[in-house]
Amino acid sequence: MSDIITEYRNENTKNIDLLSTIDIVRKINEEDQIVARAVEDETANIARAIDIIAKQFLVGGKLYYFGAGTSGRLGVLDASECPPTFGVEPDMVVGIISGGDAALRHSIEGAEDNYDLGIKDAKVLTKDDVCVAISASGNPKYLLGVLSEAEKIGCRTIALTCNHKAAILDEVGLGICVEVGPEVIAGSSRMKAGTAQKMVLNMLTTGAMIKIGKTYENFMIDLLPTNEKLKDRAIRIVSEIADVSHTDALKTLLECDWSVKTAILMIQCKLSKDEAKELLRKSCGVLRRALANFTKS
Repeated sequence: MSDIITEYRNENTKNIDLLSTIDIVRKINEEDQIVARAVEDETANIARAIDIIAKQFLVGGKLYYFGAGTSGRLGVLDASECPPTFGVEPDMVVGIISGGDAALRHSIEGAEDNYDLGIKDAKVLTKDDVCVAISASGNPKYLLGVLSEAEKIGCRTIALTCNHKAAILDEVGLGICVEVGPEVIAGSSRMKAGTAQKMVLNMLTTGAMIKIGKTYENFMIDLLPTNEKLKDRAIRIVSEIADVSHTDALKTLLECDWSVKTAILMIQCKLSKDEAKELLRKSCGVLRRALANFTKS
């Protein structure tokens, strides 16, 4: 038997091919309920990872996700959502999948077994960055190559896996192991393992962005209003925080080129656009800090 738990056969689903459609769905749902509990068991390590990432963001570092197959795709997905959600530059959080962008849609045979490719891809890292290696099994040679290069330059390293015997756990400064057990379909780690990884990645970026002031309360006040839905959201955020009508919120947003934080300061502190921008600059772009600094002045 394989020593990789994600390859084990799940005794609870061994007769799944004999079940009715509704019972197949129920079996999958039963197994999915294991995921949240497994993630809960790793909350302390996830919190440590968030603090590491936030600290490096504040010194100009970047977050790099590396993975193969499903894990690589999940890293790219999470990274791609950060600019519109938090208004950050596209290179602040980067997802790299073994085999390159073509591997997002098609399986690139052998890419995850290529140690040298991992070293090559990791050349983008600097000592100020954070490298997160993502893998359900935790054993791809590609990731071992990535982590070897990261260690060489002194980059912070984190592993996210679903296998307590993962090789990558021995090569990182911090390990997150969300052990969800065997999959509904043996070896199909896009299922429970994939869900677990997505949940943790959501926590890593969201938690780190909160820590560096990219939210106010639970509003995404650094969002980029690039379409009608996001413009409507920006109006509602300004309206609620500044306690004004949607019409007044829209008027102010148009005056300041759709900058949510600038609009809020203009309304709440009765400032001009330039004064609001200067207050934000002096407050390192953090709205809560800017409001507190205005109150003190």
